Amino acid sequence: CLLSTYCVQSTVLIFGRAIHALARISDEFWLDPSEKGLALRSMNSSRSAYACVFFPPIFFQMYHSTTIPEGCEKYIPLHLKYKLGIKSVLPIFRSLNTLERNVEKCSIFISDNNCRVVFQLFCKHGIIKTHNLVYEECEPFQAIISKHMCPNILKIPARLIADIMIHFPTHQEEITLVVTPMKACFKSYSEEIVDFTKTVHTEMCLNPDEFDYFQVGVDCNITFCLKQLRGLLAFSEATSSPVTIHFALPGKPVVFSIDDMALEASFVLATLAAVQNITSSPQSLCYSQRLKRLLLVHMNPEEPRFIFPASQLPEDEVLQIPGL
Repeated sequence: CLLSTYCVQSTVLIFGRAIHALARISDEFWLDPSEKGLALRSMNSSRSAYACVFFPPIFFQMYHSTTIPEGCEKYIPLHLKYKLGIKSVLPIFRSLNTLERNVEKCSIFISDNNCRVVFQLFCKHGIIKTHNLVYEECEPFQAIISKHMCPNILKIPARLIADIMIHFPTHQEEITLVVTPMKACFKSYSEEIVDFTKTVHTEMCLNPDEFDYFQVGVDCNITFCLKQLRGLLAFSEATSSPVTIHFALPGKPVVFSIDDMALEASFVLATLAAVQNITSSPQSLCYSQRLKRLLLVHMNPEEPRFIFPASQLPEDEVLQIPGL
């Protein structure tokens, strides 16, 4: 047995919210158990978005993880992680309202004998639902970024940022965050030149005193994917934890993080790089901007905005992402 744990009713909903948040990033995710706790990681195919939700042992009613394979007498660290398709896990936690009403506890069990991750939902009236999912052994990716070097840090209450995002339509793919020492504005963004007489343009501005913490070292505006962020916002609301935003300049990643006594979460999103000296058509500009964003992770590896396999990284370069 490589992992044996279960969480009670009050935390099953939060765990389910985490799965929903990761589903916004990619079609697959990694279970990364260790003695320090259980990390759930996800990264999209273009490597422009990475997410990690880390649950320490205190989050669970019972938590046990081992790094000693069965049949081995010596201590042999296991670095293999367990990749699952999000489509196979999401149905287990699809109806969060049903989970809250009917599920009393959830058990997660990983065995190296049959390559299965077993989710058991213990429901009312003695009903037990068991889901056996096949995992793929692989190495997860880890994000590299130095949050302490970001000149701009905003800490905003979960309820406030959720109320702001309600004003943006569900089909809005990207938004722009503009900051100065006097205010912060969230604005809708479009890659195409639009006729504002026929299109709704949303802009919400906040004063520094509306934030729990407000530090702007560099005036800038960054554009990032809203769809990938919505999952984290719903997750932060469920935990009632504020969201901290670390960022620098356009083209460098933005980090949205949640720090709570019982869990930690970090979402690293690529931002749109500024495109200069473009004189071609709006279609060419649109393509160039999109290409610039997707290639952010393939540039100079000395800059702190990349996602690499963990084995390729020296320990002193690994970002302080929860669970690393």
